[in-house]
Amino acid sequence: SFQMQKKGGKKDKGKEKPAKDKGGKGGKKGKGKPDMEEKKEEKLKTCNQVKARHILCEKMSRAQEALDKLEALPKVTPGEFGKIAEAYSECSSKKKGGDLGWFPRGKMAGPFQEVAFALAPGTLSGLVKTNFGYHIILVEG
Repeated sequence: SFQMQKKGGKKDKGKEKPAKDKGGKGGKKGKGKPDMEEKKEEKLKTCNQVKARHILCEKMSRAQEALDKLEALPKVTPGEFGKIAEAYSECSSKKKGGDLGWFPRGKMAGPFQEVAFALAPGTLSGLVKTNFGYHIILVEG
């Protein structure tokens, strides 16, 4: 009965719904890092790390088509971005909805990194050209 009380207590406080509305910061799909590790990294990052998803297309027309679909959405959530990444991205990260996880400065291609670190969490980039092709970036944290 202790477990039942615990579950009931959570529901009464209404903690479950607001967590889902934040846009998947807690890794609601169950993939990636555990919440505790994520929180630890969030404290450490102080703009030295960023958590992002991306869509990579070799051809600008394909990347633009994906961007148009994203911009047509009322709100770009990590889940919606992930669906479009799976359909359009040519990067192996598309299997994870374009999720690149947390990465430090210096790990990604120059223009990609500049944009990723400049965007506020929850913000979608335009097309970003690198040696790999055209990226669309969604910063999560």
